[in-house]
Amino acid sequence: MTSFSANLGFLWTDRSLADAIHAAAKAGFDAVECHWPYDEDAGDVKAALAATGLSMLGLNAPRGDGTLGENGLAALAGREDAARDSIDAALDYADAIDAGNIHVLSGFASGEAAEACFIENLRYATTAAAVRGRSILIEPLNQYDAPGYFLNHTDQARRIIEAVGAANLKLMFDCYHIQILEGDLTRRIDANLDITGHIQFAGVPSRGRPDLGEVNYAHIFAHLAASGYDAPLGAEYKPEGGDTAASLGWMSHLR
Repeated sequence: MTSFSANLGFLWTDRSLADAIHAAAKAGFDAVECHWPYDEDAGDVKAALAATGLSMLGLNAPRGDGTLGENGLAALAGREDAARDSIDAALDYADAIDAGNIHVLSGFASGEAAEACFIENLRYATTAAAVRGRSILIEPLNQYDAPGYFLNHTDQARRIIEAVGAANLKLMFDCYHIQILEGDLTRRIDANLDITGHIQFAGVPSRGRPDLGEVNYAHIFAHLAASGYDAPLGAEYKPEGGDTAASLGWMSHLR
């Protein structure tokens, strides 16, 4: 049976993170994950995880200056100090709530200098994370939701992962983004499962619930199971009208 993680960056956003964790448990999710929890009291989050028995699979490192539209710092040459402060803050929060993975966002950049910067910041991140028993994830984002985002292809992600050479650096394979970026989703999964640390999904192209749109997730999830992948899959979609509870009908028939 397929297991699912609720991404609380998009689900139950009308509640505190602690209350959203309880809602996810009540709805039958097997784990949770989040985006930027830093304004939430880590003690309350940890208590909710303990009360529900859910694990927090991961969180995003701070993205930078939101007023400037920043979406990550790690590939921004000249911003290395800020990028590493962001990584440290994420690791500290992950320690407080025992989150296993840190997603380090590349940000908007291009070129060889950006790649070199990203690689060096990821070496810093993986070294710091390894001491704490945690992993680092990187995720290609599509050109419609994040135009100009540095990391935008699985081949590029593999090249960077291999250049860093750390066992605790993995790909976050978001089926929504990869379908838009590359298509051929089943073969893309097969080609990258060896470097994949977490898988997410949403309906394409709307980023709505997964039983709508062009991707047959029943096939995708069955293929993953047949391939031996048994970790919780991250439901990172935007419920229509913001009503999470009303959007959950997909869970029963996609398990």
